[in-house]
Amino acid sequence: MLAACVAAGASAARADAPARVVSMNLCADQLLLLIADRDQIAALSPLATDPEMSALAPLAEGIAQTTGGAEDIFTRRPDLVLADVWSNPGTLAMLERLGLRVEQFSPGVSVQDIRAKITRMGAVLGREARAAELLAEFDATLAAIDLPTHPPRAAVWGAGGYGYGPATLEGQILALAGFENIVAGPGLDWGGRLDLERLLALAPDLVIVGAPGASRAQEILAHPALAGFRVERTLHDARWVCAAPAMLEAVAELAAIGRQIDAEKSEAQQ
Repeated sequence: MLAACVAAGASAARADAPARVVSMNLCADQLLLLIADRDQIAALSPLATDPEMSALAPLAEGIAQTTGGAEDIFTRRPDLVLADVWSNPGTLAMLERLGLRVEQFSPGVSVQDIRAKITRMGAVLGREARAAELLAEFDATLAAIDLPTHPPRAAVWGAGGYGYGPATLEGQILALAGFENIVAGPGLDWGGRLDLERLLALAPDLVIVGAPGASRAQEILAHPALAGFRVERTLHDARWVCAAPAMLEAVAELAAIGRQIDAEKSEAQQ
């Protein structure tokens, strides 16, 4: 009897699952692609197939993309729209007036945030079992990352000399990889300006920057003074954009660099 009730409940849950889901947000795309049945996905955000922004761009190939406008989303006949808390409020209000169900997800930064988002996404998609599997995979992958014995010191340094503090996603990635973030202290939870002179004085073991660009604010990322540091220009990529499982690839890669720095320091002291 109990097994029959459980089976009936599961069937009801599947019957209530949304059949046409539109995501208008890049980070919602990431969880949708990992948890939903592919035929549930009616459209993804405009950035879903951009490899510089989307860590799951290959998975998104072949799926329609919305422009993000209310008219475009409505014509796709979704029974669920996934948005961010920072999505255009006018667009969201129009979608709700048109009778569409809209679920907003917070960007999140921490492991707890990611776990909560996975669980909630599974619930709104009617894919709780798959969400539980993804959660277990996420936890196992995180637990398996080998951290440096002695935390190297690092900074994630952006355009205009902005340093990312411990409460940011970048700061969380540093911490999970076993690094000490030099951008820390009163008022710096979310980061702040870190002048080049200050960066030089703090002398971190690693400086993580994005690729230099054409803007004046990005020119500092190619400053010749950085030649005296170990600089990684390839890490601040699509894996660093969203608080999602793909982030752990960046954590693992960064932890490997941390172990190497740790080993080099130990060897130099012998």
